Amino acid sequence: MTLAQAQKHSSSAEAPGGLRRDVGLLGLLFTGVGSIIGSGWLFGALSTSRQAGPAAIVSWILGGFMIMLIGLAYAELGAMLPMSGGAVRFPHLAFGSFASFTTGWINWLAAASVAPIEVEGALQYATYYVPWLTRSDGGVPVLTGGGLAVAVGFLALFSVINVVGVKLFEKANTILVWWKLLIIVLVVVALLGTAFHPANFHSHGFATNGLSGIVTSIATAGVVFSYFGFRQGVDLAGESKNPRRNVPIAVIGSIVITMVIYVALQIAFIGALPEDLLAHGWSSLDFPNAFGPLAALSTLLGLPWLATLLYTDAVISPADTGLIYTTVTSRLSYAMAKNGNAPKSLANLSPRGVPWVSIILTFVTGLVFFMPFPGWQKMVGFITSATVLSFGSGPLVVAALRRRVPHQARPFKLPLGDVVPFLAFYSSNLIVFWTGWETDRKLFIAILLGLVLFAVQSLRGRGAHGVRQPLDLRAGLWVGPWLAGLAVLSALGPFGGGSGVLGFTWAFPVLAVFSLAIYCLAVRFCLPAATVERSLAEVMAGEGFEES
Repeated sequence: MTLAQAQKHSSSAEAPGGLRRDVGLLGLLFTGVGSIIGSGWLFGALSTSRQAGPAAIVSWILGGFMIMLIGLAYAELGAMLPMSGGAVRFPHLAFGSFASFTTGWINWLAAASVAPIEVEGALQYATYYVPWLTRSDGGVPVLTGGGLAVAVGFLALFSVINVVGVKLFEKANTILVWWKLLIIVLVVVALLGTAFHPANFHSHGFATNGLSGIVTSIATAGVVFSYFGFRQGVDLAGESKNPRRNVPIAVIGSIVITMVIYVALQIAFIGALPEDLLAHGWSSLDFPNAFGPLAALSTLLGLPWLATLLYTDAVISPADTGLIYTTVTSRLSYAMAKNGNAPKSLANLSPRGVPWVSIILTFVTGLVFFMPFPGWQKMVGFITSATVLSFGSGPLVVAALRRRVPHQARPFKLPLGDVVPFLAFYSSNLIVFWTGWETDRKLFIAILLGLVLFAVQSLRGRGAHGVRQPLDLRAGLWVGPWLAGLAVLSALGPFGGGSGVLGFTWAFPVLAVFSLAIYCLAVRFCLPAATVERSLAEVMAGEGFEES
């Protein structure tokens, strides 16, 4: 089947691959919003204020802008190629097996750890009501034996909802997202209406740690973590009605909505702080004897009803995000199986059209993450580093496909040529660098483990005619220098245990030159046009894309 013929092939309720297209525009948009609004916003206002002072407002805006650049690249891809698990399938089309497995492995690691951490966050706050759920380990809350049993029950519930079908998932998620939006808006309005001290924005300085404090807080204080989830509209595109319209709206809309909310929340938080809490400066800002800063502030302001709602929401919001990531993680392993980089059984679908084997794998993996990371604080650094690293491949795919299939229909196309994709790639590398070496080195070790699994899978995997699938090492030539270069730069940087040889100021131009070199390398060695055309035609026929 030719590419043109494949574009005309359509299916409204179910693609030939078996996944049902039951998710509408609101469902897809709320998947993104619900995935973004998890446990991060419950901590972010306080932790960002400590690092950046009132300039935390700038951190949320700048962090949102960087995530928007990345989101725009994925919006172009998702509208052009609406397929389930697109985040790991796009690199396969442009760069082949080796690159797609490596980026897919990073994506999968990041996504698979989110449901467990959100469950941990929910149970940590639930300790306010049920004290036996967690205990203190060196001052850090971790799950008890009973808490672990409840956590397993949460993951099992997420899995059951997903196995029943994506339509039930959409209905459950939509209700929960409306709740989360209502709570955040209520918090902003209540704080602004109860107390507002303009002097808080300048009395102890504005950018208390300068530009370094602003950018560091983006990576380590929960700003970027609080924006994670915008890409879920892309990963569920293969199950959406009219995805070529819905995907860009869902991706861009979810970022815009949450950015406005987060900035408003940060302003309300700073303005509502009692002045005596700032007596020792922003870095010493604290709320003793509280499970969450927003709830503690509400209590101080004489709003016990709001504190109660926040403690309740601190269970509901993370649980909803965990539900979403259970869905998304299973679609990523499904997509890797479709790529031929993972066991074929992961692509098996139930009669309801959901990848049930992948859902079981997601559940089991979630249990494994509880062992080395039994608490929210113990897992958050790993997720941040893995997720921002996983963002990097999207902009490179945009650049590669524009050159290999320039006439492919693009219902949503970014302007300014390579400017936005390059800035998106540069932004993802900056965020990884700002995360710090102590966290990054753990991720790079996990990536090396993934490459070992890839080698094993490559030795065992064969195509339909018993021929071993090509590794496409030439097309993935940029992957090694990219990951190795980031590891070296992170080790030399001034953040999170780095040596500090590469100073804060010089890091910006050095990362820019490095990013440009990898960008050019990826574009130069991506798969030939004929190969990309053939792969696109096969994928489009299998997914049943509707003509835009």
